[in-house]
Amino acid sequence: MKAETIFDLTGEVALVTGASSGLGARFAQVLAANGAKVVLVARRKDRLDALCAQIEASGGQAIAIEADVLDRAAMTVAFDKAQSAFGPVTILLNNAGVAQTARAIDMTEEEWRRVLSIDLDSVFFWAQEGARRMIAAGRKGAIVNTASVLGFGVSKGVAAYAVAKAGVVQLTKALALELATKGVRVNAIAPGWFVTEINQTFLQSEKGREIERSIPMGRFGEDGDLDGALLLLVSKAGSYMTGASIIVDGGQTVVLG
Repeated sequence: MKAETIFDLTGEVALVTGASSGLGARFAQVLAANGAKVVLVARRKDRLDALCAQIEASGGQAIAIEADVLDRAAMTVAFDKAQSAFGPVTILLNNAGVAQTARAIDMTEEEWRRVLSIDLDSVFFWAQEGARRMIAAGRKGAIVNTASVLGFGVSKGVAAYAVAKAGVVQLTKALALELATKGVRVNAIAPGWFVTEINQTFLQSEKGREIERSIPMGRFGEDGDLDGALLLLVSKAGSYMTGASIIVDGGQTVVLG
């Protein structure tokens, strides 16, 4: 089968959380460029509208929906609007998340709960809703969760984030096991260090340059480095894959052990 056929997403409806910037915005553009109708979800509606316009200018189809991933009512509305505009969601990309840097002994209960709620709890509830709807519609589907290399090895100052992302890896496996016979595949992408809006100041610091030097490939992730993994997991190319976490990190986990 030719690549343009096996990775073709024509007829698919993809919902992307955290789509207003960073990896989420890139994921949405890649999905649209390969034929999917894309539903952009985040809190910053102005950013979503701008991205929606970019996708449409490139010949794609997209709608923007403002929602906080912790708001269960807004989640239901988002899926309803997606279905009304394009049909049932067949690809769900759980990408919304927050970063955290604080030593464990200094972390407040509020900060711990905030990180776990956004980075883990929301992944479960959006995946649960997405899977229920895929099954009800009688459609095969793909759920992709954004994990992290810090779900496999830790460094100082990221306890809550690392625990949440390790939970995403295990949640991906648990959901994959339960949903395999229902025609819903569940996988994860575990990126290493990618320069995004939320971390660019830190990665441009001396500590950031030290991290960059420690990566075996000698650089941070760039636009396009996650495209192949994403397309593999959501397309016919990955039709026999479920429960997997694909690490894309320039060799960082080799260092983390």
